[in-house]
Amino acid sequence: MDKRIKKPDTPDVATHRREKFYADIAANTLTIPEAVLTMRKISRLTQAEFAKHRGISVQALKQIEAGTANPTVDTLQKISDIFGLKIGFVAKNN
Repeated sequence: MDKRIKKPDTPDVATHRREKFYADIAANTLTIPEAVLTMRKISRLTQAEFAKHRGISVQALKQIEAGTANPTVDTLQKISDIFGLKIGFVAKNN
């Protein structure tokens, strides 16, 4: 576990972060790297902690968050499951 002291979010702040995340998902305004980073930040975990929790490598998570990875659907599903999301096709915003 990370040794840094993390100040817990108030229930209102945590609720607001999740609501904004789900609204951004619904509006199709997040890229995959942005969505993954947001999920990790909402979870309040380091990259190593989040990767271990989701069953992926730290290197894969770093590359996904940096936008340099080409993750499999299985990897993305492992990451998004905890947020109740399914990976699928989304219409482009043109």
